[in-house]
Amino acid sequence: MAGKLVQVATETVTSAVASVTLTGIDSDDVYMLAFNNVVPSTDSVDLFCRVTESGTANSTANYDYAIKLFRTASSFLNISNTNNTVFDLGNNIGTNTGEATNGIMMIYNANNSSEYTFITTEFAEFNSSPELTSWTGGGVFTSNSSVNGLHLFFDSSSNIASGTFTLYKVV
Repeated sequence: MAGKLVQVATETVTSAVASVTLTGIDSDDVYMLAFNNVVPSTDSVDLFCRVTESGTANSTANYDYAIKLFRTASSFLNISNTNNTVFDLGNNIGTNTGEATNGIMMIYNANNSSEYTFITTEFAEFNSSPELTSWTGGGVFTSNSSVNGLHLFFDSSSNIASGTFTLYKVV
């Protein structure tokens, strides 16, 4: 990675939407998703991510991940899942003032249909407890397919109330 970021797609949510889809992954370069000040419409929900193929979110059970969760109010947690239908990008995100999630996800091998798509994640949030938590980890989409984007949404049929999502290519 040389380190220059080229913006591929961005969406700023100012009025509630069910989900955000960012496409534009079209090469074997490394990509980065940055999400900033993301807040749900419903209190205490998780932020999820799926990859897109030809612009359509893939909901198969091909998502594996392992995360270390650091918490200010209690001890850390190890969180892992195999054969899941999503990557988990946040836990119990709240709606009160100051409660939001922010993070970075690096995406590798996404456009290569001969390889699995790998991710690394780092994010911090002030959740609904309220408690500061920080996550670091990684995951893999265990399908040899050409991934062209990311689909982000909250669980429990909550909408995304606000936030900015930006996809970059690292060149």
